This record gives sequence, structure tokens and C-alpha cells, in this order.
Amino acid sequence: MKTAEIAQRYLDYFEKNDHVIVPSASLVSGDPSILFTIAGMVPFIPYLNGLVPAPFPRAADVQKCIRTLDIEEVGHTARHGTFFQMLGNWSFGDYFKEGAISYAWELLTGPEADGGLGFAEGDLWVTVYEDDDEAAALWRRIAGLPDERIQRMGKEDNYWHTGQPGPAGPCSEIYFDRGPAYGRDGGPAVDDSRFTEIWNLVFMQEQIRDVRSKTEFEVVGPLPKKNIDTGMGLERVAFIKQGVQNMYEIDQVRPVLDRAVELSGRGYGAEQEDDVRFRVIADHVRSSLMLLSDGVTPSNEGRGYILRRLMRRSVRAMRLLGVDGATFPELFTASRDAMKDAYPVVASDWARISQYAFAEEETFLRTLAAGSAILDLAITETKESGAAAISGPEAFLLHDTYGFPIDLTLEVAQEAGLDVDRAAFDTLMHEQKARAKADARSRKRALADQSVYRQFRAAGETVFTGYGELQTESSVLGLLVDGVPAQSAVQGQIAEVILAETALYAESGGQVADKGMIVGPGYELEILDVQKPVPGLVSHTVEVTQGEVGVGQAATSVVDAANRRAAAQAHSATHLVHAALRDTLGRTATQAGSLNRAGYLRFDFAWGQALSEATRSEIEEIANNAVRDNLQVSTRVLPLAEAKELGAMALFGEKYGNTVRMVDIGGPWSRELCAGTHVSSSAEVGLISLVGESSVGASNRRVEALVGVDAFRELAAERAIVSQLTAALKTPRDQLPGRIADLGAQLKAAEKKIAAFEARALADRVPALAGTAAPVGGVRLVAQSLGAVASADDVRSLALQVRDRLGADAAVVALGGDVHGHSMVVVATNDAARAAGATAGPLAKAAAAALGGGGGGRDDVAQGGGSDVAALPAALAAVRAGLERP
Repeated sequence: MKTAEIAQRYLDYFEKNDHVIVPSASLVSGDPSILFTIAGMVPFIPYLNGLVPAPFPRAADVQKCIRTLDIEEVGHTARHGTFFQMLGNWSFGDYFKEGAISYAWELLTGPEADGGLGFAEGDLWVTVYEDDDEAAALWRRIAGLPDERIQRMGKEDNYWHTGQPGPAGPCSEIYFDRGPAYGRDGGPAVDDSRFTEIWNLVFMQEQIRDVRSKTEFEVVGPLPKKNIDTGMGLERVAFIKQGVQNMYEIDQVRPVLDRAVELSGRGYGAEQEDDVRFRVIADHVRSSLMLLSDGVTPSNEGRGYILRRLMRRSVRAMRLLGVDGATFPELFTASRDAMKDAYPVVASDWARISQYAFAEEETFLRTLAAGSAILDLAITETKESGAAAISGPEAFLLHDTYGFPIDLTLEVAQEAGLDVDRAAFDTLMHEQKARAKADARSRKRALADQSVYRQFRAAGETVFTGYGELQTESSVLGLLVDGVPAQSAVQGQIAEVILAETALYAESGGQVADKGMIVGPGYELEILDVQKPVPGLVSHTVEVTQGEVGVGQAATSVVDAANRRAAAQAHSATHLVHAALRDTLGRTATQAGSLNRAGYLRFDFAWGQALSEATRSEIEEIANNAVRDNLQVSTRVLPLAEAKELGAMALFGEKYGNTVRMVDIGGPWSRELCAGTHVSSSAEVGLISLVGESSVGASNRRVEALVGVDAFRELAAERAIVSQLTAALKTPRDQLPGRIADLGAQLKAAEKKIAAFEARALADRVPALAGTAAPVGGVRLVAQSLGAVASADDVRSLALQVRDRLGADAAVVALGGDVHGHSMVVVATNDAARAAGATAGPLAKAAAAALGGGGGGRDDVAQGGGSDVAALPAALAAVRAGLERP
């Protein structure tokens, strides 16, 4: 049974049983506390905890998920995958335990000919929460299961929550017995390798808080309604129904594994370590494909970092299988073809997806080449020092700064006959992870418990009137002070205000929140921020600047009209720039993020190389021509499917309902789904001036522009600068570039002459400095302060020249200098001095300590520095003392 068929049978069954079929949400989670949709229930959390009224009493879906906590287990077990699909059926205050158990058992054991999944009843076991007698009794009555196949488990296994304050409850898990070949008998409590969990029925009935661990939390009380949250792992069911050993061998994943086998020339099933690598590649390539299809792009932070890590682990695994060249064109194509029937977007958006994937691999292959050169140097220096292992900090530097995997460092070091100080490396990695976890915890702590908004959201959605008016009368539905509901707020306090209606725009879609006021009888509130803490609810963060505001009072939201007009200009300009980019660069130059505020826009887009000056000018001209043509800006609210049929562009990662707002500028020339505020015609934008273009990742570029009056002011300032230059250089404006180029060439020539004079002056000092050499500790020592010098390179060059001047006898040269207010000492030793035990590194460190800084280097030449120029004599004395010690 194909994977897609299993999913369709699931949806057909629940649709027949009056469930609304809901499309999968994006892998990019709308919950700010998590990066990805990590479980099937994430998109439904507002309904499960009662924050938002559910639009249907029961639903079913196939939800895309990404989970990276178990990434190190990928490839080693039959069931751990980074990307997976969760089949879920949901009840929001409708059926509860009996319904969930009945539906699950009927679908699992129903004959395939009747649309069921055809599992044999004797192969299924269940677990229930330790004191859930009701669930155990239902399993006996509905499924006829004997007591020995109903096992009771504790909180660690059979109580479900998200790890954060919110809905929770006991659960009942269904397991499939794979047979004695896979482990011990005795049920899932004995062996969860033989007994594989396929479905989890969560009985959401409690609200929890103060979550300290999986098993430590406080139960606040019952949820407003009892809900059902179930999740059946599609990949797990697929590998059982397809008779294969693990999820990596199912029809949606195996083609990638097979292509990796072909490219490497190694066999699958022949060697355990290679098998793990093949499975890692199959999983990570598919996961990367699906993340890219949902708009995630490789970067060094957040979601992009996870994607980059998955892709680079795939490259690393192929390299360990003996393939050094690019493989993504083959592997991603295989994954696309395996997934396109279930997710057509991977084929329809292939041009953009492949551009990112292939560019990331090329970048990492260059990184590996650079890292190899650094590692080769580390190996050479390690061997020269007589050490047996590359240091942990060096290995960590390769990993953390250059992206060079530790596995490759170990492999290359082993080939060179060296070890790696893995303990020190692991300590540094542990410290880094601890910092990351602490940062994540602090972010979670910074988020208010969303349950405080439940009573406000229960009153209905906040009505936004700002598309048509800049001032709206309403009333205060609620107040929060320090995150806690309050009846009033007084002058000087910061509070959150919930209104029934508002004209103030809440930050979303790249557009920042409106500025303005909320006024009422006897009070004035200055708007600090406007956000949507839960879907459909607008919260105004305010400072009470006058009087006292209370719940139930009349309130008028007043938008800063000038700021709104400038923000609307910037947002419309963003659409114009996006259309101009696609006109110039092609359809793959799609938006990857934006920021719009009054007078300014920032726009990220998919592109792998810098834009030429001519291309930037062309984009700017097309956008401004659209302004000149005074194109009509129109908005329509229509069904999502209809908008997509009309060619409207949707932003990746944005969540859209069944109806959407579509913004047209010049008809189909610019057509995007957008909830932001806009001008009524393009001429109102005024002027667009591109002021910057830069890289924000291997395959992302960023343009920045000023808009309207801000753009005019920028151009006026540039005109003033040009006027000053024409006057100062006595050169016409059109000849300025040539004149400035000539001056630059003259300056370079002068700098070369000055450098030559300075080098000659330094060389002239060599004989006198060499003449100061005096015997100290068995060597001849030159220890002199040079006074003010132009650069550190000058001190280093002079030290080496003096050392060479002293000939073959054991000699040490220590020269200090004042480099623009910073002190430094360079120590150089010759072969004879080093043979006598005098090495440069320790001497430089001793000198640097006297300067209040740090230093070190190789045995033949090293340097140190500090901030205390007056301590140079003491630093040179420290070198002398170091040589005098026996």
C-alpha cells in the first residue's frame, strides 16, 4: 500500500464520519516559541486550549512536521525521521474517549477492501495512562482486547503536553507487534523496537502551567471543553504496510537512498555504518526539500540554520561514502519525483527550490575545501610541536567558524596518524549548546502565557477598521498590566489594551505597527506597539500619558495619519520592487522576507549573486516607471483558491484562511496576497530610491530603498555633495568620476613611495639594532623599544631582519613599538637559539603579560600586545628575565 494511499484512506474514512478535512499548515510554525510545526496538534493549539473558538466540531488532516531533537538518532532506528507526516483526527468539545477509540480501532482493523487499513487485531497492543480506568475499559469493550494487551504507563510515556503552559491530558497509544525477529515478547512496556507505536490518542482535558519537565508541571484545572487530539505516524504505518524494515525504505524515501547508492558505488545492506549514512541522506534530503518548499532558506540562524545543518549533514554523509563532488542535482531530483504526487508544490516551485539547494551544496563544498586547508595547517603544526592530537579548540574552531564537521576532522586526522582531543571539543560543544538552551528558555519566559487572552478572544475577533478610516470609536474590552488582567491603568503605567474595534494596524506581513493614540473620557494613551498575540485578537501596548483608563470605558483609536501614509507608500513600493525584480531577474526571484516602515523598505529575495549596477538601475527604473504611470491599486477579498487561480503570490510561511485579501497594482502586473495598508494609486508612492544591495545568505540578496519624501531628501543630500565636489575640485559634474579616479591613482602612487621610504628607513636601523646584542642566558639578545611605528608589520619585519643580521650564533630579538597608541612586542629566534631552548611563543606571552594583554605564536616568531604603552620597558625586561632563568 503506497504512502499516499494510506493518507487518502485515512482522510476518506474521517470525511465519511463527518470530519472537516483541513489542509496541512506550513512547516513554519506561527507559534513564536517554536521554529517549526513539530507535531500535528500545533496548528490547532488555539482551538484546543479554548483561546479561539473552533470553526468546526471535528476535523481530520495530514500535517507536515519537522522535529530535530532526535537528529542524531536518524538512520540508527526504524522510526526516527526529521520530516514526517502526522495523520490526525480532532474533536473540539464533540466526541471524547469512546469516539476516538472506536474510530481508531475501526479504521485500523477494517478490511482493505472496505477502505480500512487491514491490520490484524492480534498484532495490536495498547497502552493507557496509569490511572485511566475508563480508557482501559473502553478498549476491552470496543476492541475486545484482553487485559494483558492493555498496558498501563506513567506520565513519562502516557501523559501528553507541548512542554509549555497550555492544554494537556492522558493518552492511549496503539502499538504494532513486528514479531519475535525484532525483539522480546511482552508488549511495548518491555520492548519498543519490536512493538512500534503507530497511533497516539490524546484525551485533552486539563490546562497546565509551570512546566518544568515531561513529568513535572502544575495542573491548573479542566479545559473549557474536552478535546481529542490524535496522531498516527504516516511513515510508520507505511513501512509496516509495505513490508520494509524502516521508514527510510518506503516509497516516498527509498528513491533518494537508491540514488545515493548508485552515486557512491557502495551497497545498501552490506555494511552497517554505510547503511546509517544512506538513511541519513534519504531523510535529510527529503526534509530539506520540504522545508525549502515552505519557504525556509539556508542561513546561520533560526530555521535557516536547521535547514543548513540538514543539507550539510547530507553532503558530509556522501563525502564519507566516497563522493566528493556535487550530488544534490541527483538526490533532490529523486526526492522531488517521490514527493510530487503528495505535494505538487515541490515540482511547480522546483526552479526556486533547486536554486537554493544546489547553491548551498556548492557553498559548503567550497567551505570544506577551505576547512581542509586550515586542517592541513593544524596537522602540520601539531606534528611539528610533537603533540599526538589536534587540540579541542582547533577542532571546535573548524566546526563552529568554518562549518567543517567533526567527523571529517577525525577522519582526516586519523589518516595523518593523529588523534583529536575529543573530550575538549565535546566540552566546548556542550557549553555552546547550554548557551543556546539558556537563550531559548529566556525567549520562552519572555512570552506571556496566552491563556490571559482567552476571555478577550471569546468575545469575538477584533474588528480592524483601518483600511477605510483613521479614527474609530469603540470600548475597552480588557486591560493587562505586567501580563496580568487589571481593571484599570493610571498615568505612567505601561499596559496592554484590548478594544472591540480598532483603526490601528497590528504588525504583520512585514509592515510595522501604526503609531497613534487611544483617547477616552479623561485619559490619553500613547501607542507603543500593536500586535496579534493570538489569531483574531489585536492588543495595543500603550503608555498612559494622561488620566486613568478602565475596563468598559469608551475608547477612540486615532492613527498618526502622516506615519500611516508613509508606511502605506513603503508597503506599496515593496510590491512594485518585487514586481520589478521578477521582471528583471525572472520568476525565481521571489520574496523571502520584507520590512516596511514609514519612508523605508527592506526586501529579501531568492538570488545567488550580487546585482550589477546596471541591473540595480533597471529595477529602480521599472519600479519608478510604475509610479509615473499612476497604476490603480485595488484590493479584493475572495476565496484562497480563486486568488491562487488568478496568479496571486503568497508569502512563504504566512498562514492564510479560506478567504484572503488580494492587492493588485496595475492589474495582474503586481498581484499578491497581503493584509497591509496601501496607497490608492501608484503615483502616491512618490519616489523609490534603491540605496543598498547586499548578501543575506548563500542564495538570498537584500535590497533597501527609501520611499517618498525620504527618498527625495536622500537624493537632495547627494546632489549637495556633488555640488561641493565640483566646486572643490573645479571639475564639471560629468567629469567627476574620472577626476576622482585620477586623484585615487595619484594617492596610491604617493603611498607606495612613502612605504618605500619607510622600508628603507627601517632597513637603515638594522645595523645599529644588531649592534646592541648582548649575551643573556646562553644567547645574544637584542631587546629595544622602537618608539612610535606605523604598523605591526613594520615591527615584525624589522625583528626578522635584525635576527638574520646576527648570523648563525644563538640569537633572540625582541622589539617593542607604539602602534597608534597600542603597545606590541615581536620576538624572533633563530635555529641555534631554539636548539638551546629559547622559543619565541613563551617569551612573547611573558612580554604581553607585562603589557596587560595576550600573545603567542610559533617557536620561531611570536608577538604580544596590550594597551599600556608605558609598560614597553617592563615587557622587554620580561623577555630578558625569561632567558636568564635556567
